[in-house]
Amino acid sequence: MGTAGLWGTITAIPMNTEHLLTLTQWLSPAYPIGAFAWSHGLERAVQRGDVANAAGLADWLDAVLTQGAGRSDAILLCAAHGADDVEPVAELAAALSPSRERRMETLQQGAAFASTTRAVWALDLPDMAYPVAVGRAAALMGLPVVPTAQVWLQSFASNLMQAAQRLMPLGQTEGQRILAGLLPVCAAIGEEAAQSTLDDISTASFAVDIASMQHADQYPRIFRS
Repeated sequence: MGTAGLWGTITAIPMNTEHLLTLTQWLSPAYPIGAFAWSHGLERAVQRGDVANAAGLADWLDAVLTQGAGRSDAILLCAAHGADDVEPVAELAAALSPSRERRMETLQQGAAFASTTRAVWALDLPDMAYPVAVGRAAALMGLPVVPTAQVWLQSFASNLMQAAQRLMPLGQTEGQRILAGLLPVCAAIGEEAAQSTLDDISTASFAVDIASMQHADQYPRIFRS
């Protein structure tokens, strides 16, 4: 069964074991992209009191995924997966960054992902924004787009959760409970993104974007964004 989208009919392709293991390797915290150094503005949000407890963090992560970079980057990932020429998608991804630090976050992680993936899998994968690099690599390796987007979203949320645990009193179990609550969100956004066009990209996460702008002047700090 398939669904109609930007790239024609999207067919539900079962993920084989090799695809699954490749995807989980790419999006593991062990993959050397330096994700641990970035908080996506969360450090500033915690410092100014916008995120002060588990409930506030859950709301903040949900907003990032549904109204912020989570959804827009998932669309960019899917667009890169289906594009014959990925360069315009990469240029758009870089241009959409709302702050200098967020631009550095996506471009530097993307370059690190591309460098390692080129070296290990010998792919023709230039340096570009992180979601675009992942989408392009998945296409070159034959990984299906929907689960790639869904696992990428979960990895994004997981990295922000790890940042939160360095910034505020948040137990490991409570953190995993929040991530488990976000699984349906990641699944739904991944499905939607695969049926979206670049014209569908929009964000309404103003507090998150402002936090990322203000973070540049925050001192002391432990994250790069």
